[in-house]
Amino acid sequence: MQLFSDLYIDGQWQAGGDNTRFDVINPADGSVITEFAIATEADCMAAVEAAERSFPAWAATAPRVRSEILRTAYDILTAEVETFAEIMVRENGKSWSDAMAEAGYAKEFFRWFAEEAVRIPGEYRLSPAGDKHIIVTRQPIGVSLLITPWNFPAAMATRKLAPALAAGCTMILKPARETPLTSSYMIDVLERAGVPAGVVNLVTPVPTGPNVAKMLAHPAVTKLSFTGSTEVGRELLKTAADTVVSASMELGGNAPLIVLPGANLDLAVEGGMLAKMRNGGSACTSANRFYIHSSVHDEFVKRFSAKLSAMKVGSGLDHDNDLGALVSLSERDKVADLVSGAVAAGATVVTGGTSSEQGAFYAPTLLTGVKHGSAINATEIFGPVTAVVKFDDVDEAVRQANDTIYGLIAYVFGEEREAMNVAHRLQSGMVAVNRGVVSDPAAPFGGMKQSGLGREGSTEGILEFLEEKYIAVSA
Repeated sequence: MQLFSDLYIDGQWQAGGDNTRFDVINPADGSVITEFAIATEADCMAAVEAAERSFPAWAATAPRVRSEILRTAYDILTAEVETFAEIMVRENGKSWSDAMAEAGYAKEFFRWFAEEAVRIPGEYRLSPAGDKHIIVTRQPIGVSLLITPWNFPAAMATRKLAPALAAGCTMILKPARETPLTSSYMIDVLERAGVPAGVVNLVTPVPTGPNVAKMLAHPAVTKLSFTGSTEVGRELLKTAADTVVSASMELGGNAPLIVLPGANLDLAVEGGMLAKMRNGGSACTSANRFYIHSSVHDEFVKRFSAKLSAMKVGSGLDHDNDLGALVSLSERDKVADLVSGAVAAGATVVTGGTSSEQGAFYAPTLLTGVKHGSAINATEIFGPVTAVVKFDDVDEAVRQANDTIYGLIAYVFGEEREAMNVAHRLQSGMVAVNRGVVSDPAAPFGGMKQSGLGREGSTEGILEFLEEKYIAVSA
């Protein structure tokens, strides 16, 4: 398996300008996988300028040509899906099943936007006064800076790369330092698929903040698409405001999962496991706050803890393991501290609650007696910890579910009519009713409140990389 560990600028793999590198760590055993090139400020500016030079020609490329390139990238990833997954397992630590699921999900964005590339909408109509024809067209917004996180290193990148390419934009991809190899592999795939030099560039600057700010300040950069924490998103929005850069933001979440009285517990437990344990809980969509009605609380806890206790924990390279490592020891320790704090505040550990002696592993954990508004309830856990709050009144549960600055996703389990009623009352950009997963390239992904701006995927995803232009022609 070939690993690409250099920057990619203007169609060339190259070491950073000062020839320094950082270690890429396998969190399952702490070993160094490889050393990745550090991008200097000059490297970042070179990437922006390459994207600027290549933009006119790429924007003028026929939609069908862009579509076929994206479809070819999908075909390559389909043929190499296990290689794709293995890279993620090694640098991210996730289980093999999670990596394969992400690989399958990630490549679908290339197929979906291959189809959307040839269906960019426009309008032609007569004005009400009859004096002119109103023509509305859409054109690529320009050079785009794409910033992705470590938890879904493949899907978060393809969800941005695919619509940007389909729209006719050129771009600079800045992946997380923990997981640059997945991104560099995808750049190689796009190169093999026929993306011209300069259209896609990859940089990994250290320090990150100042170099990202420099790129955003460049007059050629007209779009920022960021997935990451709300705290970093706020800072990027401030920086983007200086040059009025269009910003799409997929930020943090604190997803509630509500189990109503009369819910089908088989469905609630299975759906809850998917909502909580997908990617080991390291997902912005992960169910973070479990609100369980008192009439089903004890039985739900019994069944759910049994499921968690049965999970096999270990390296994702062993395909039999259900739960892999967290991305780093510091992430593992952060999760452990949240559990310790919850116990100190009166919560009870039903199962789990332990860290591994070696590697960044944390046992699947279930806590009961958690109080609404407590630290673990108000924090995005980003780990395999289920924190349960018991409730008696449905209206109070809805109020508590909405009692957060976040509004990305929520989950509701119950009789369909009541569950749908609750779903409409939740302040969330996405709601799963009696199921544990909502993500689909054909569906609009995004949140309300401080969980983000804009939508990814669906027909909306490509519009984030297009600007609307109105042309008036006398009738």
